[in-house]
Amino acid sequence: MLFVSTMFESHYIGRFAPSPSGELHFGSLIAALGSYLQARARRGIWRVRIEDIDPPREVPGAANAILRQLEHYGLHWDGDVLWQSQRHEAYREALAWLHEHNLSYYCTCTRARIQSVGGIYDGHCRRLHQHADNAAVRLRQQHPVVSFYDNLRGEIHADERLAREDFIIHRRDGLFAYNLAVVVDDHFQGITEIVRGADLIEPTVRQISLYQQFGWQTPDYVHLPLARNAQGDKLSKQNHAPALPEGDPRPVIIEALRFLHQPDIGAWQDLSVAELLRRAIDNWSLEHVAENPSFSNALR
Repeated sequence: MLFVSTMFESHYIGRFAPSPSGELHFGSLIAALGSYLQARARRGIWRVRIEDIDPPREVPGAANAILRQLEHYGLHWDGDVLWQSQRHEAYREALAWLHEHNLSYYCTCTRARIQSVGGIYDGHCRRLHQHADNAAVRLRQQHPVVSFYDNLRGEIHADERLAREDFIIHRRDGLFAYNLAVVVDDHFQGITEIVRGADLIEPTVRQISLYQQFGWQTPDYVHLPLARNAQGDKLSKQNHAPALPEGDPRPVIIEALRFLHQPDIGAWQDLSVAELLRRAIDNWSLEHVAENPSFSNALR
């Protein structure tokens, strides 16, 4: 396709892409630190992207707070921050390309109707030639991806019903769907490996199918374990996980490194944040992360 371009195709490029629905918490730090160390250990580029395409979920000031937190914790990115709110034209071009190639269609089905047929969309509007008015846009799924290889977890098999579903790429309310935007932007930024939390395993097969529809090179994937609270729920903004402390970041970085089963860094209290991270980069081993007992090789 011609509407996007990639750079540094022969170089490792990773990224951290938070949504501004709240400040970063310890679970966010795991994803940010893991992706940062993976990129820096390979002498690669580390990008930051703010995924601000869902205004109803955004918290005023959260995006700038996230950037300040990353800097406070020594996680300095390369190049400019990419803001999805400034990328609408690229998403429109992607949608137009899919439409021109008969790879998408309009759908007016309600959530209630989809729930009535078991919660998985049944392709009801595929051949109805619906109009764009008050309609979502769905991908015409022709080559579903039912499994993928994770560089940490090995082969992961998806729920085939979800993998084969014609999923939404443009919402009825006019907002661009996450799966479309993330694929368009990761391709545009030339991302070679995506390191993120295990809560995003499920949509991976949908994203890979979009790469294949566009004819783009699919990045590699790593899904890190999730930090959980005392109740066993993953730390998240929805669960009101506390924001990262504003004080000395070093004890929190050490805690995150231990969560990721990285080698201990002796006398870290005598190190600056920058030196602490340099040693973490030198010691970084993805294989050690796999020892974490909270891992599972299957989607649930």
